[in-house]
Amino acid sequence: MKKRKIPERMCVGCREKKPKRDMVRIVRSPEGIVELDFTGKKSGRGAYICYNISCLEKAQKNKALEKGLQIIIQPEIWEELNEALEKAAKERNKMETNE
Repeated sequence: MKKRKIPERMCVGCREKKPKRDMVRIVRSPEGIVELDFTGKKSGRGAYICYNISCLEKAQKNKALEKGLQIIIQPEIWEELNEALEKAAKERNKMETNE
């Protein structure tokens, strides 16, 4: 049987390559809206980040996410991203512990 290649992406925070399924995509829509994309299919420019708040903080400090999305991100958007990522990380941990 042929071994399937697992797609990998690089985290904009910690700069580690990980399987695409272990990361969340942050997308800038054509209208300029920045949001988390759990499906990985929304249209727009995207960047990937680990389910880890420290990676988001690193990306903010180094302006790596802003460079990746080619947009200046306002402070209130950072707060929304932080809250949404925190919530998603908790849900993901619950699912992993139940398996």
